[in-house]
Amino acid sequence: MKVKKIVFVVGCVLMALAFLAAIFVVAIVYFGLYTVNNSEPAEKAKAYLRSNDKLKQDIGEVQNIGNVDTAAINERNGNSEVTLKLKVFGEKKTVNATVNLMLVPGNAWRVTSASYVNSNGQTVPLLDPYDTKVLIPSLTA
Repeated sequence: MKVKKIVFVVGCVLMALAFLAAIFVVAIVYFGLYTVNNSEPAEKAKAYLRSNDKLKQDIGEVQNIGNVDTAAINERNGNSEVTLKLKVFGEKKTVNATVNLMLVPGNAWRVTSASYVNSNGQTVPLLDPYDTKVLIPSLTA
């Protein structure tokens, strides 16, 4: 009977340790996802998607933007780059969007490229790097 009691106590201790380890892992994952979803790059990407006219033309007014599905962070030569994949819910339909951001001097994040996948499976670019939106005065006499 003493052996059964020892096995029972050891089993209970091991189950308690496994339960604590599972809680610890879930807490780390939740904290990581919460941190990414509420980070400055994520907020900047969401604001960009909400205000993008090309996206609004296809899906209608943006109703909601889901949590970050995936995030990739690259550090090269002191430059930080982040790629975020988000689900965008519009009035007409829902699409998957990708936004790339770069940390510029002064600790501000700037969108470097953005796109979404339409209902036909085509990737539609949202940011035209050649569209400067600067008015050039005409030199007429």
